[in-house]
Amino acid sequence: MFFFRKKSENNTAVVPFLAGIETDLHSHLIPGVDDGVQDLETSIHFIETLHSLGIKKVITTPHIMMDRYPNSVETLSTPYKSVQEKLLENNLGIQFQHAAEYYMDEYFEELMKKPLLTLNGELLLVEISFMSAPPQLPQWLFELQAQGYRPILAHPERYNYYHNQLEEYKTFKQRGCYLQVNLLSLTGYYGRHIQKVAEWLIEHQLVDFIGTDLHHEKHLSAILSIAKDKKLVKLLEVYPFKNNILTHLPQTIK
Repeated sequence: MFFFRKKSENNTAVVPFLAGIETDLHSHLIPGVDDGVQDLETSIHFIETLHSLGIKKVITTPHIMMDRYPNSVETLSTPYKSVQEKLLENNLGIQFQHAAEYYMDEYFEELMKKPLLTLNGELLLVEISFMSAPPQLPQWLFELQAQGYRPILAHPERYNYYHNQLEEYKTFKQRGCYLQVNLLSLTGYYGRHIQKVAEWLIEHQLVDFIGTDLHHEKHLSAILSIAKDKKLVKLLEVYPFKNNILTHLPQTIK
């Protein structure tokens, strides 16, 4: 794939280095519902910028973390529609949908009894504690698959407790769980130790999806700086991420 530079509003070259990915499946771009963007203007700006980098579709994934962000289909509907309507008004030409990033804790067991917001009717983005893995995790992953879901574990490279037991990542794959690495992890944004694990996962072909996990302006600036990293731009071009399988599929609540 060849990338063609285009000009931004301030006449600087924009490298669409995310064109090969096509769909960003992890971000926090519905305003005011979690720790992501807080207003409509910022949401539109971020989505427009992703589009300029080659993204054709954004499936944004607000947190569903019941003790902090008790989001649901109902609470997300109005702010999501405000973004969608503004994008249509601006005639941007990018698909915008939402799913969710589910935090797997004791509250998640109750959520599993109801329909969940998925990326495509099957794929479900989940995260776990940064402190320690929940002991029920293998059982929850099994139950999700028994219900017809295919879990995607968000940013596995950021769970430090797995860094000294790398074989656990292979166990996730054996249990039928996809792995989604954060784009910024590969830049060292979260620290060198996380970058090394992200690179190890890539090297061992354990990564299925990549996502921006875009929350705020600092994240966006760091993403834009990737254009200067020829090695990473090349990786984004050649690694067989599965993101583009989502580009032409509708959002579904299972």
